[in-house]
Amino acid sequence: MASKILIADDEPNIVISLEFLMQRQGYETHVARDGDEALAEIERVRPDLVLLDVMLPRRDGFEVCQKLREDGWDDLKIVMLTAKGRDVEIEKGLAVGADAYVTKPFSTGDLVARVARLLEPSA
Repeated sequence: MASKILIADDEPNIVISLEFLMQRQGYETHVARDGDEALAEIERVRPDLVLLDVMLPRRDGFEVCQKLREDGWDDLKIVMLTAKGRDVEIEKGLAVGADAYVTKPFSTGDLVARVARLLEPSA
């Protein structure tokens, strides 16, 4: 069964390209366009991994990530995607529970490899 990935981003061009990229790798994709929708979709779809933009309407990616970890979503892999690449933002993303932090623009090959590594079964 294909791993499920939720793409939480409000930029249509990024959503389209990430959907294409992840589907090409054989993943089942779902989309949320704001932080509240991301939380609802996670409850509904129960994805294996979330590609989470930091700059989301309603509730930002940091808030979404923190809420998920507080609510016990420990097995859900979270990759924060953002144009905010300063050390302080990276540290904040990892501190609230992200498994990885990727700055835009990013290499599609690197992102695919990182997603694959995060979704590998634990030894």
